[in-house]
Amino acid sequence: MQPIDLRSDTVTRPTPAMRDAMLRAAVGDDVFGEDPTVNALEERLAAQFGHEAGLFCPSGTMTNQIAVHIHTRPGDEVILDEGGHIYRYEGGGVMATSGCSVKLIQGDRGRFTAEQVKENINDPALWLARTRMVYMENTTNRGGGAVWDLAEVDRICAVCDAHKLAFHLDGARIFNALVATGGDAREWGSRFHSVSICLSKGLGAPVGSVLVGSKPLIHEARRVRKRLGGGMRQVGILAAACHHALDHHVERLAEDHDRAKRLETALLQLPYVASVLPVRTNIVSITLVDTLTAEHFVRSIREAGLLAAAFGPRQVRMVLHLDIADNALAKVIRILNELRP
Repeated sequence: MQPIDLRSDTVTRPTPAMRDAMLRAAVGDDVFGEDPTVNALEERLAAQFGHEAGLFCPSGTMTNQIAVHIHTRPGDEVILDEGGHIYRYEGGGVMATSGCSVKLIQGDRGRFTAEQVKENINDPALWLARTRMVYMENTTNRGGGAVWDLAEVDRICAVCDAHKLAFHLDGARIFNALVATGGDAREWGSRFHSVSICLSKGLGAPVGSVLVGSKPLIHEARRVRKRLGGGMRQVGILAAACHHALDHHVERLAEDHDRAKRLETALLQLPYVASVLPVRTNIVSITLVDTLTAEHFVRSIREAGLLAAAFGPRQVRMVLHLDIADNALAKVIRILNELRP
């Protein structure tokens, strides 16, 4: 029997309707700018998030790394939370690809303040790295799907403007944030010099992220994508899946959020769970009791037919997504209730 997979919302599979949209997609050579489905997706998301142009890439890691490469020069420094994706989960790309160092902030579940940004900007001394960029992730992965407050984002914008710093948003789960808060994509996107918009997580597309920004920025981004090996050809079949996701899978993210809250409630009743980060979106971040390791717990539930991700010595992450309906959630809760780790 296939296990129930809560390791990530990246494990979703294309729905039959999405596969049909992919089958019918108009295609062309994207490197030559001739794929109409890709062009329409780039234009759609750029307009939606208040920018001039977009660039379709295979992954959010690539869109993030392209943004870092464009906004910085070797020897510069990027300010971000200590749990930020570009630092934790992108293979050292900030250092290896762009030659930059990082200044890590201890934020609140991945969220930091304008005052913390200001405190971490280096002075112009010749022996210090030049602070060049601020990176923000919404929702926050290691913060258990926490959502940023737009008022604080505005305060950080003001600091970036005053110090001429680039401001990049990693929107790996930006639609989860927008659905949770009722926020407007244009209102959010226009605060940043660049935004990475992922479509292969909660929205359920098999592949794809779009980087949006100004026309000059995206022109340069195309050059960097090519250099990194990310130039694609008849990729409209994948862009069609992204269009379908935007058309049909955004509002339903609220269902994932509701199921995550129900899972949180069930987990808090269990004797082997010490705490759960307050759930706002689709990520459930669990801390186990002192006597139980994440490795042992993940192995135990795997044997019972449930997959989750170890996120630290006693931390476990479970993520609700498109493929988890109410009956699957009921089974998850039953497995957890019967577990004797």
